Amino acid sequence: MLKIRGLKKRFKNFPALDGLDMDVEEGALYGFIGPNGAGKTTAIRIITGLLEADEGTVEIGGKDAFLYREQVKEDFGYVPDEFGMYDNLKVWEYMEFFASCYGLSGLVGRNRCRELLEQVKLSDKADFFVDSLSRGMKQRLCLARAMIHDPKLLVLDEPTSGMDPRARMEFKELLKELCAEGKTILVSSHILSELSSMCTDIGIIDAGRIVLSGNMEEILKKVNDSNPLKIRVNGNQELALKLLSEERNVRTVSVNGSEIRAGFHGGKAEEARLLRLLVEAGVPVSGFYRDQGDLESIFMQITSHEKEKVVLTSEE
Repeated sequence: MLKIRGLKKRFKNFPALDGLDMDVEEGALYGFIGPNGAGKTTAIRIITGLLEADEGTVEIGGKDAFLYREQVKEDFGYVPDEFGMYDNLKVWEYMEFFASCYGLSGLVGRNRCRELLEQVKLSDKADFFVDSLSRGMKQRLCLARAMIHDPKLLVLDEPTSGMDPRARMEFKELLKELCAEGKTILVSSHILSELSSMCTDIGIIDAGRIVLSGNMEEILKKVNDSNPLKIRVNGNQELALKLLSEERNVRTVSVNGSEIRAGFHGGKAEEARLLRLLVEAGVPVSGFYRDQGDLESIFMQITSHEKEKVVLTSEE
């Protein structure tokens, strides 16, 4: 649905984007994350035509977004991080105004606006002035506006920033529903726990480049498979250490009291084989587990700029 290759953008001497490559597959709910200044908003503004790139290409639905800007506008909807001020418009007026911009007027336009307000749960606010709405309601209204022309791709830049926890949860559920209905969604956010619970795919951008991208479950599995094993024994520790030192999948071993930490390269089947080896050798194992990774830990490891980072490719 969205394909980016070699995207570059400089602001004076600062390279905001430095050869960005990114793919968002059709039907994905893609979490776009990175530290401040990494290039997220710059990339989104280029994707949506609000900013020109210095180099590179962007394809939306197979169309060159730079050569066919007017055509691709029909294929995406954009929700910015800041909602524009409309002091003198009521919610229904706001929706009908934007519907008319896409050639939807009269009964067709009104019905489309009504359907969208119901979908984002703002039907009861139709006669409210836009500026009287809460932050969460404004962002839901902005999402409804972005869907007026029924685009295939939705691009959201920090949509839940400033929302209270309940509003964030409702917005997250709404995005999951839209994804289930077939929409492709690119959403940037700093709330990593929120993205990890709703996204099918993620891309981490750092210094203007994608440093990690892929399916959420697969990435978490690779991270978890690279975390050390923690083995707690009640005696026979020397035997356990001897067996671990002879095990081909064990890279490092350290001891803290009765707990052994083993840098273990392998998946669940290899873990089960190692546990069986220890138990059958007479080692009284009372604990055997890995620390479970999450999106926050991945993000910190990837963007720490330290020499040692977690191994994210577990196969050799």
